[in-house]
Amino acid sequence: MMNKSHLFGYLLGLLVFVIGIPALMWLVSGRAWPYVPDSALLCVASVLLVVCGLALSIYSIVYMRVVGKGNPFDAYGHEVAPRTKNLMTDGPYRLCRNPMLVGIYIYDVGVLIWLWSLLPLLIVLAEVILLTLQVRSEEQRLEKDFGQEYLDYKKRVGRYVFRP
Repeated sequence: MMNKSHLFGYLLGLLVFVIGIPALMWLVSGRAWPYVPDSALLCVASVLLVVCGLALSIYSIVYMRVVGKGNPFDAYGHEVAPRTKNLMTDGPYRLCRNPMLVGIYIYDVGVLIWLWSLLPLLIVLAEVILLTLQVRSEEQRLEKDFGQEYLDYKKRVGRYVFRP
């Protein structure tokens, strides 16, 4: 059963990462609404990246909810929703430590390709910088919560880069 704080975390993530940041990217691009690229190749590439990125993020969130018994949304040391009870090292987390964010970055690249404009790239770069700071804060908490188990995991698995 999902409690209100879990639901709040998921809705906040949806509003910020799936709707808000792409809307801001669209706004700074200067593209009219609705906008569709002239190139079919750009459309196909964009849609594939958006779908794959969202699928990876959703899979990672569901996996964390089911296996970790918690929510991923922890902002700069402030618990937005109940944290996971277990260190996530399997499923998508065996490939990289932050598959949800990798999915969001892939999604953002899809939006960038759709918009085909340079200014939205600045939004994505700011997002990556802010989220990397957030991840570093979260890594400190994970070291406290899970100790050597997390340190060993951190040595084996990259922050964003998939390792076989």
